[in-house]
Order: sequence, then structure tokens, then C-alpha cells
Amino acid sequence: MVTTPYQLVLPKGFPQDVKIPADNPLTQEGVVLGRMLFYETKLSRNNTMSCGSCHQQSKAFTDGRALALGVDGVPNPRGTMSLANILWEPTLNWEGAAISLETQALKPIENPVELHQSLAAGVGKLQQTDTYPPLFRAAFGSATITEANVLKALAQFERTLISSNSKYDKYLRNEGPLTSQEIAGKVLFSSHPDPTIPVAGADCMHCHNEGNRLFTSTDYTLGASSSFFNNGLDSNPADLGRFGVTGLAADRGKFRAPTLRNIALTAPYMHDGRFATLAQVLDHYSDHVAKDSPNLDINMLTSSNKRNGTQLSLTATQKQQVIAFLLTLTDSTFIQDKRFSDPFKP
Repeated sequence: MVTTPYQLVLPKGFPQDVKIPADNPLTQEGVVLGRMLFYETKLSRNNTMSCGSCHQQSKAFTDGRALALGVDGVPNPRGTMSLANILWEPTLNWEGAAISLETQALKPIENPVELHQSLAAGVGKLQQTDTYPPLFRAAFGSATITEANVLKALAQFERTLISSNSKYDKYLRNEGPLTSQEIAGKVLFSSHPDPTIPVAGADCMHCHNEGNRLFTSTDYTLGASSSFFNNGLDSNPADLGRFGVTGLAADRGKFRAPTLRNIALTAPYMHDGRFATLAQVLDHYSDHVAKDSPNLDINMLTSSNKRNGTQLSLTATQKQQVIAFLLTLTDSTFIQDKRFSDPFKP
């Protein structure tokens, strides 16, 4: 079998040490197949939904719902996360239960509140088509479709979903300016408040790392590990988050911080979609953090723009400036890229 290597271009300034499994290298044939499978409704119980149903390109591969809906109309306990730049994420899902794209893809296919079908059943449907056996032969050397190769192809496609051409990126490349409002928001985003100096800050960078261009909780100084945070949504969190994976009391109520890239397109916000707008998100972090929430992140416990303040206490203007900066992270090229679109639609 001869396959064609897929030339993955990693944007300048992004981490270059990506981890691609040795047994699943990117090939043109595999990525083409993975794209088709991503939008293939035969992987669902009633042939009505695909991965692309909840991960819609126009919404930066989210679905616009507070809680994702599966084939039976039953809501998932959590919202859909963006797949933008998922290539760099060492742990996946809100609670970090999956550690590779190959293993992650199985859960939504078989989950009763998602596609609700065994992968084996989906493989049987694909095998009966005229379309898929030749594509699997081209990608993996055999027309006999296997569950492992379905997952490998999906993972290959998902690793190509790179977003790096927003207004913010163009600014960093000296291809265009940011407005004074956007610059002020950028400074606030990356600043820790100290009212004794005084220095104003929104403290966003602790959980959304701008330095690696990903705006996630992944820390590449620690070998590309994900951090998980309790961001003070509730005094007594109903969803225990990371605790469900580790069983550690210190992880109760902690979640992975999602990427802020294309954040304007991925409303509603938080793991349960409780906030409809970015303004509501800023209001939470500024004024409504539950300080008695167990395992609250230390920065949210102590940060304030007021002397002896009990909340972060951003002004209305500062909130607007942070939002202005967040809007510069929208990448219209990414959501219009034909390489990522549904191949079954004209």
C-alpha cells in the first residue's frame, strides 16, 4: 500500500512539537476519508446525525446549544466543545477523560445521548456501501472496514482543523492593526490586577494561555499537559467534572478551559451553556464568582481591581475592552475553509 503524506502546516508561533501517533500518520487518503466519516450519518442509530451535527463549521465546530442533543432528542449533560486546534490538546472533553483523538471519537458514537449506535453496527453499514470499502483500501490497505480504522480516519481529519488567521493573528504578523479598544482589552486580558500600584487586570491568561497562541489551559512548559479549573460558577457544583476521572477530592468541580479562539461563534458558554453572551461571561468573572466554591482557582479567590476587594470588579469599560479583544480571535478563513466542509453538500 502506498499512501500520500499529508503536509500539515503548523502556524508560526504555535507549538511545533505536536504529537501524532506513530501508528496513525497523517495521509491525504486518511484525511479525505476522515472528513467523509465526520459528516457520515450512518454512524448514528437512525441515520440522521453525524459528528458534524454537533460540530458545525460555521460555529467553529460547536452547535449553538447550551446542551448537545443526540439522535433521540435527549440533551447531553454538557455542551459541545470546539474542535479548533484540537491537534494540540493532550486531554479531551470537558473533564479530560480521553487522552487521544482516536479514543475520544468512540464515546460520542456509542453514547446513548449522542449518536447512540455501537461502532460495530456503524462499520457494518459502511461495509455494505459501494463508497467506503475502496476509500478504506486507499487509506489503510484493506477494503475490510474495522472499528480501529474508522477512529483513525476521524482523528486524522480532526488534526487538520487549525485556526490561525484571525484579526489577532494578522496583527501579530504585522498585517493589520488592532484598535485602541482592542489593544486595551489585550492588555487587560494578560494582566494580573494589583490595586496598590495600581495596575488593572482581567486575569484571563491564567486559564487561557495567550503565549502559545492556543488560548487554552494547555501548558507546554509542562510537557503539553492540560490544567483543570474550578471557575466559581457554583458554591456546590452539581457536575463534579475532573473528579469523575481522577476520583480526587481536589478535582471536584474542575473543568478544562476551552480555547477562546472563535469565541464569538461558540455561544452559549461554560460546560453547561449557562451564559448566552460574552457580556454575561465577563459579568460572572468580574462580579459573581462563588468564592465559597470548593477548589476555587487561587487566582479567582484573591484577584481584585479594588483594594480589599472581594471580586475582580472590572468596570463596564474594561469589560467592553476585553470583549473587543476576544472578538479579534474570530477566524473567518477557518469557518469557510472548504477542506473542512461537509462533502455531501453542494
